Amino acid sequence: MKLLILGATGPTGRHVVDLAVAGGDAVTVLARRPQALDDVVDRIRVVAGDATSYADVVAATAGQDAVVSALGRGTSLRADDLFTRAAAAVVGAAEAEGVSRLVWLSSFGVGDTCRSASPAQKVMYKTLLRDIYANKVLAEETIRSSGLDWTLVYPTMLTKGPARGAYRAGERLTMKGMPRISRADVADFLYKAAHGSEWIHRDAVITD
Repeated sequence: MKLLILGATGPTGRHVVDLAVAGGDAVTVLARRPQALDDVVDRIRVVAGDATSYADVVAATAGQDAVVSALGRGTSLRADDLFTRAAAAVVGAAEAEGVSRLVWLSSFGVGDTCRSASPAQKVMYKTLLRDIYANKVLAEETIRSSGLDWTLVYPTMLTKGPARGAYRAGERLTMKGMPRISRADVADFLYKAAHGSEWIHRDAVITD
């Protein structure tokens, strides 16, 4: 598969890159800091650019079979329009280049998924993460209204632990306390979803 990965220099996106390289895919990444991928530059195609720029995303999307977005804000709680701008650029570029498959990393608690959250989770989502999540909701409206074969992925709290390979996935999952999932397992789901059709036009909540 010809696979474009966005957010490849982030902790989750880098796991996706490693899985795709190991799986034999033809990998393209769009990165603002290409030097962060120097250790794999001989095995992937690196396009320097910004995922919020339509022109940059078009340049990276041409000829791809699927796009996986692992864009995130890391540990920053600063709210801006990163996700809405990226969604507009990615959807526009994918439609222009005839690339239909998009797997988009979101967060549990965004939109309707908040209904299944535990009381402890809801407190965090409605306070510390409120503005960031509001921007993610708007971004996802753009994706849902597109003509793409999208999948929206909603992991619970992310950890740096190793992949367990035994995580739960479903459109709705009951939550207790503050459940977690490793970034490595999230990457595993993103990668597999891009290669299959099971989750097309579906929301995927994932957690340990």
